[in-house]
Amino acid sequence: MMVGITLTLGGVLGLLLGVLLYATRPGGLFANRLVSGVLNLFVNFFRPIPFVIFIAAMQPLARLVVGIGIGNRAMIFALVLAAMFGISRLVEQNLVTVPPGVIEAARSMGASRWRILFTVVVPEGLGPLILGYSFAFVAIVDMTAIAGAIGGGGLGAFAQQYGYRQFDPWVTWTAVVIIVAIVQVGQGLGNLAARRVMRR
Repeated sequence: MMVGITLTLGGVLGLLLGVLLYATRPGGLFANRLVSGVLNLFVNFFRPIPFVIFIAAMQPLARLVVGIGIGNRAMIFALVLAAMFGISRLVEQNLVTVPPGVIEAARSMGASRWRILFTVVVPEGLGPLILGYSFAFVAIVDMTAIAGAIGGGGLGAFAQQYGYRQFDPWVTWTAVVIIVAIVQVGQGLGNLAARRVMRR
C-alpha cells in the first residue's frame, strides 16, 4: 500500500514538475530563465539528500501537513516528496529525447504550445517515461526499507525488526525474497508496457 500510494502521488507530482522543468528550460516551449533556474535549484537541493536524513528533515513539515511526524503517514509523506523530486528529473530527461523535428512539424501545422506539450511531447516520450517509472518503483521499494526508522511498517521494517534485530535469518531472507519478487514483477510489467507503447 505504501509503495502504491507513493508511486501514484509522487508519480503525478513528479510528472507535473518534470514537464515544467522541460517546458521552461532554455529553448523549451515556454522558455523562462528565472522559473527554470528556481525549479532546478529546488530539485537539485532536495534530490541528493540521503533518504534516511530526508525523512528526519521532513518531520516538522510532515507534522504540519499530515498531523504526525512518525509512523506510516509521515513515512508516506516523505516518500511522496522524495519520489516527486527523483521522478521529475527522470521525466525531464526523457522528454528531452523527443526529436525536435516532431515538435517543429506540430508547430508548422499551427498547434499551440500547450497542445504540442501534452499531445505531442508527452505521448512521444511515453515509452521511455514508463521505463523511468519502473526504475522509480524499484527505488521506492528500496526507500520503504527505512520505514522502521520513524516507526513505519512494511516488509523492510518487518525484516529489520523480526529478522535482523532478533537474529532470525529465515525471517530476513523470506522478506528479502518477497521484496525481490515484487520488484521483478513491477519491472517486468514496466518493460512489457514500454515495449508495447514504443512499437505503436
